[in-house]
Amino acid sequence: MRVAVVGAGWAGLAAAVRATQAGHDVTVFETAGMPGGRARSDDDSDAATDNGQHILLGGYARTLALMREVGVDVERALLRVPLSVTYADGGGFALSRSGPRLLAAAGALAGARGFGIVDKLSAVAMSLAWRLRGFRCPPSMTVDELLRHAPTARVHRRLIEPLCVAALNTPSAEASAEVFLAVMRDSLFGARDASDLLLPQRPLAQLLPLPALAWLRARGADVRLRTRVDALERVEHRWRVGSDDLFDEAILATPAPEAARLTQTLAPAWSATAAALAHEPIVTIALTAPKRPWPAAMLALHSDDTSAPAQFAFKLGEQPADVDRVTLVVSAAGRWLQRGSDAVAAAAVLQYRQAFAIRDDEAVDVASVRADKRATFRCTAGVVRPAMAILPGLRAAADHVAGPYPATLESAVMAGETAAAALGG
Repeated sequence: MRVAVVGAGWAGLAAAVRATQAGHDVTVFETAGMPGGRARSDDDSDAATDNGQHILLGGYARTLALMREVGVDVERALLRVPLSVTYADGGGFALSRSGPRLLAAAGALAGARGFGIVDKLSAVAMSLAWRLRGFRCPPSMTVDELLRHAPTARVHRRLIEPLCVAALNTPSAEASAEVFLAVMRDSLFGARDASDLLLPQRPLAQLLPLPALAWLRARGADVRLRTRVDALERVEHRWRVGSDDLFDEAILATPAPEAARLTQTLAPAWSATAAALAHEPIVTIALTAPKRPWPAAMLALHSDDTSAPAQFAFKLGEQPADVDRVTLVVSAAGRWLQRGSDAVAAAAVLQYRQAFAIRDDEAVDVASVRADKRATFRCTAGVVRPAMAILPGLRAAADHVAGPYPATLESAVMAGETAAAALGG
């Protein structure tokens, strides 16, 4: 069949690769000059700047398999470290790769630093309760409601809230407990290496977007960058994509607002569901700071709703001899951006200074502040996500379509591959 894929983000590229492997004649349309969508780099150089700090998990089986298939040396491109929630003072926990996952998780919680015996017992009891319930709960339940009678305030604030915000980009008071438990089941309590953190050692474009683009072109796919699709039209049993091209089937691998626009007159109910999704920003702040000891490549930060916006700090790759190059991440940043990007950056810098006891006479220089205002959909309790199937021969493939996981790279790849597998069905 002749297949159109609209969007060259991770979902669109996954759909295009799998459709090409199935023998279809694939054309990819992408508005931007670089592929990658919301996980992209500014250019194709080794020194390219990413649009934010992105991490993968060891359990991203389909993403890792796709990367390998398009020629990426995953072991060199990603730094694999055990999952940890470690603070600058050394507090927190680290998950062992050995032993059964439930015992490893319980052991990590029991051995967590900076927590009292009551905290540890509470955390272990909480994890056992999740397991006994099969990691299930009502769809309308929030993470805070899930935890109402289980953990201590310290476990909630220093353990669950960082994990929730990192995974769902939604505050625990509103976040879907159903989706949170699915993430915990398949990562923290999943396969032995599923919870490992995979930290990019190259620009994002080199992890999948550029290798996939080269792979597609080498196999005859038509990839049209800087080409915006203004309209879709049903022509008998085919689809007109853009001005004059006709395709047997089409896959919309675009953000929800764009998919809603393209389907507004074709499928009003589906379009309304996609348009109703709210989005949550992520702010990424790159800075240089005085050298300090770091207990891990990724650190959790003590955050709050009033003066400390950043939840995590990263220090990756080779570092200069005299300073640290650090990236601070503010997830669920909507409430903070109401004060403006400069205010968010100033508060995060002060937070970092306090975490590492950096004196006033020591310089902390902000290199960049990036605010992705539609980083992910808000994964709130009871959120209704649009289905993959839109109309005969027209499907959506993106991390916002209905599924068990929040907006992640793995969700995007899974959606793209599933949409490609359904072609002709």
